[in-house]
Amino acid sequence: MKPSRLFAASCVALIVTAMTFAIRAGILTELSKNFALTDTQLGWVNSMAFLGFPVAMMVLGLLYNYLGPKILLIIAFIGHVVGLALTITAGGFWGLIISTFCIGFANGSVEAACNPLIAGMYPQNQTTMLNRFHVWFPGGIVIGSLVSQFMTSAHLSWQSQIAVMLVPTAIYGFLVFTTAFPPSANIETSTGKNIRHLFMPLYLFMIFCMTLTATTELGTQQWVGRILQESGASPMIILALGTGLMAVGRQFAGVLVHKLHTVGVLFVSAILAAAGLFLLSKATGGMVYLATIIFALGVCYFWPCMIGFTAEYLPGTGALGMSLMGGAGMFAVSIWNPIIGHWIDQHRAAAAQAGLSGSAVELSAGQATLTNMSMFPLILIVAFGILFAVRGRLQKGVHTH
Repeated sequence: MKPSRLFAASCVALIVTAMTFAIRAGILTELSKNFALTDTQLGWVNSMAFLGFPVAMMVLGLLYNYLGPKILLIIAFIGHVVGLALTITAGGFWGLIISTFCIGFANGSVEAACNPLIAGMYPQNQTTMLNRFHVWFPGGIVIGSLVSQFMTSAHLSWQSQIAVMLVPTAIYGFLVFTTAFPPSANIETSTGKNIRHLFMPLYLFMIFCMTLTATTELGTQQWVGRILQESGASPMIILALGTGLMAVGRQFAGVLVHKLHTVGVLFVSAILAAAGLFLLSKATGGMVYLATIIFALGVCYFWPCMIGFTAEYLPGTGALGMSLMGGAGMFAVSIWNPIIGHWIDQHRAAAAQAGLSGSAVELSAGQATLTNMSMFPLILIVAFGILFAVRGRLQKGVHTH
């Protein structure tokens, strides 16, 4: 058993997951033209990725103790190969619906397998290593965005952009099939105990917080181009700047976790995320980039620290607890996405009624929507502030097996 090799396989699998998000966003216009799809139909295609992800995390989280991480990663590999192949050969709307669900399910399978695998391999350093693993979600988005931009500029087909993801898929598949996996010695493997621990007040509290942290991060990322298109800043540069900073921040998370405690990192993150969203709702031109930096530093540690907190302080929930935590976050994003879209439509109509026109309407609608979205991190400041105040009473779970 080679932890470094398994960690590398996990990171490459997460790169594939992130690339599917980035490249799909890059080819939406071509899909619309080639298959004569409406925006509503494109929205349904996109939603399949967000549906497949939590379904996989919830189902496979329940089965982790019986199947183990290797089988789950093999399921992810098969899902990626089948999903990508079906996308390339899709003949229309339903072909894209099925293929995108398969990819979403594969993406969720990666998280369901790798979070508890890494927590089990590094019991003394769980949150730090989970942050290093999650470097490769923003890192993979940067890679996927650059690949899509380059291939689009070179007039390569959208099918070739999908096909290029088969290369990292083959790499992590090879590593999974050729590496021995460890027994789950450092996480609770009694599914009955896992289920009982899910109803602990602290876990339910953290699930609630996860719905807000995930929506603050991923909800904003999904809509940033649409919201800030008239701000005088480049949406693509905003995306690249934000995700790049997140990748670097997660790589060096260990120092912060050691200094501030996992809850301290979450508390400070909520403050920065709220400040960043507030500034984004007011800024134009070059100031948008400064606001983006503050926002990125805020949301940077949300996802891995929430999973890390679950592993360290709620170990009785086991792999199931980590999977449901991530699944709840992604499911919340799928629920809030149409609401955010409604906010944009609502504020656009209000701006037009107020006498604005042209780009001024879009700018006003975008900024007002960001003001609405700032409620998510504001609630988190209170929630994590309370948790930080009682942090002395939190005890890391002790494994008895």
